Order: sequence, then C-alpha cells, then structure tokens
Amino acid sequence: MDHQLIFENADFFLTGLLLTFELAGITLFFATILSVIFGTMSTSRHSGLRTIAKCYVELFRNIPLIVNVLFVYFGAPLVGLSLSPFTASIVSFSVWGSANGSEMVRAGLNSVSRHQRVSAMAMGLKPWEIFWFIIGPQALLPIIPPFTGLFSLLIQATSLASMVGAMEFFRRAQIVVERTTLQEGFSPAFLIYGFVLAVYFVICASLAFLTKKMEQKLTNRWSSRSTPVQVVKPKVENNI
Repeated sequence: MDHQLIFENADFFLTGLLLTFELAGITLFFATILSVIFGTMSTSRHSGLRTIAKCYVELFRNIPLIVNVLFVYFGAPLVGLSLSPFTASIVSFSVWGSANGSEMVRAGLNSVSRHQRVSAMAMGLKPWEIFWFIIGPQALLPIIPPFTGLFSLLIQATSLASMVGAMEFFRRAQIVVERTTLQEGFSPAFLIYGFVLAVYFVICASLAFLTKKMEQKLTNRWSSRSTPVQVVKPKVENNI
C-alpha cells in the first residue's frame, strides 16, 4: 500500500523532477557565464578588476545559500521587482554558483604556465586570441571536473527553492506527505523522503561517474598532444 503511493503520484513527481533539472540547467548556464567573467577578472593585471572579483566571490561564498534565496525572494519587492519563486531561485543559485565557479576558472587559468602567454604575446597574438586558442583549451582540463561537481551541488540546492514555494521535486514530495497525512490519517514521510533521497543519489552518482570518464578522456587527449596540465580542484564552499 505504501509503495503504491509512489506509483500513484509518479506523474506528479516526474513534473517536479523535470522542473528541478530545468532550474539546475538554467542556473548552470548563468553561473557559467558569470564564472568566466569573474574568474577572468580575478587573473587580470588590473588591481581594480581583481578587487571587484574578490569582493563578489567572498560575499556570495560566505552567505548561506538558504539566506540568499530568502533575501532575494523577499527583498526584490522592496526595490520594485516582483520575482516568482522560480525566478528568485535562479538568481540566488546563479550568484552562489558563479562565486564558487569563478574560483575554479581562476585556478584553471592559473594552472597554465605563464611562459605560454609570454610566448604568444611575442608572436604577436592578440589578447583574445591568446585566451581563445591557447589559455582556454588548456584551462578546460582542470576546470571541467570540479565544475561538474558544482552542477551536482546545484541539483541538490534546488531543494531549497521549496522554501519560497517553487514546485520542484522536493516541494512536491512535501505536498504528497502532507496530503496523504490529512486524507489517509498516516504519514508516509519515511517512504517518500527515502524515495527522494534515492533519486538525488542516483542523479549525483551518475554525474560523478560521467565526470571521471570525462576527466580520463580529457587527460588522455592532452597527454597525447602535450604535457599534461595539473588538475587543480579548489574547495567549494558547501554552505547550502
């Protein structure tokens, strides 16, 4: 009887899971763009750009994500913005993800030896050509694995969107528990949240497996072409 409850609400759960992936995917898109911008700024020769990037990173890495979500959702109307729970969650997750992601980008860019930049400049290459053709491709090796790990954290963090009413996977699980408790007179909390735990585990474990495969493939490719670049995995502030 208890297990049948999951199958009876399969469509309800699936819709929430799709929204979770949508939320994580959109967040990853914006977080990646911001990470590249601030990560590049943090390696700039201009101290002003480095200071701006450092302040951005330290601010959003040191604020608990749940506080960030609540602040954006309830603070936006005070400045004339009415954000839906979904939009407020995207903004909150994007700035948190980019603050951690920019550190990964910075570490990846710094892992490329400086003499390659100097040699490229001596050959007359423009700055964007140096970044696009020389620095960027080599920096991908140390950046991609931890960035995939960041994606796993973002998927886990989507559960916090339920705090502001976003109808993602975890929020729908809460609704099933509350509805069943009121209608049937018993609480299926252990079953439902155990199911949620298993789903998150499968998703994140699959991403970890794919990350290892991707890292091996990239390492083999670069080792066959040039000297391997040291993989640097900066610590992510897991203050979800």
